[in-house]
Amino acid sequence: MTEHRADEAPAATAGEEQGLIAHLVELRARLLRAIAAVLIAFLALLPWSQKLYSWLAAPLLSRLPAGAHLIAIDLSSPFLVPIKLCFFAALTVAMPVVIYQLWAFVAPGLYKHEKKLALPLLVSATALFYAGCAFAYFVVLPMAFRFLVAVTPEGVLMMTDIGHYLDFVGVMFIAFGASFELPVAVVILVLLGWVSPAQLATARPYAILGNALIAAIITPPDAVSMLMLAIPLCLLYEVGVLVARTIARPAAPASA
Repeated sequence: MTEHRADEAPAATAGEEQGLIAHLVELRARLLRAIAAVLIAFLALLPWSQKLYSWLAAPLLSRLPAGAHLIAIDLSSPFLVPIKLCFFAALTVAMPVVIYQLWAFVAPGLYKHEKKLALPLLVSATALFYAGCAFAYFVVLPMAFRFLVAVTPEGVLMMTDIGHYLDFVGVMFIAFGASFELPVAVVILVLLGWVSPAQLATARPYAILGNALIAAIITPPDAVSMLMLAIPLCLLYEVGVLVARTIARPAAPASA
């Protein structure tokens, strides 16, 4: 009997090792496909790198006073900065493919009810990230630049380095894109059982305060830009609470 168990142990270990190797091979394939999608998007956008940067700089250039423009401090900046922007744009464009590869890797290990919820959450997270970036570009950045140009001291000509401008706008895009993920985060917390919709509703004043603090930290130092982030965050919090109420599991009846 002891010999039989001793024979089974190496077989079980070998099976576990083969399963781990299979998962690693699949993970490698998924990562290569995601990288390939980013690379294809990068190569497709590369010929348009200069126009892409001009499009990105439009919110600032349209509000600069006459004679002001962007400058390049480093000698290689006119070449490297548009390529850097092109890479980030390619990563953003290819994000649905990257998320799909992640979904395809983890989906076989999920239960049926988890699959039904996971895919809509991934799609919602992607759409909300794009919505946050679009909101930052079309609404927040023009208002922020209008304020920054207005408060420039007299006799000072505002001329921004293209590399610093890309870093600033990139941070704004990431910050607003991540902030717009709030409904998904709220729903995930409820699904994990860490909080309940009732607790979220009770914590609404603290959520409003937290959203205001986040907006004050992320946005430029003016009240308008802060409100342009704080108000959507509060609305998105309410959306997350409403969605969480529809998918939350009913409370188990108390035993007699």
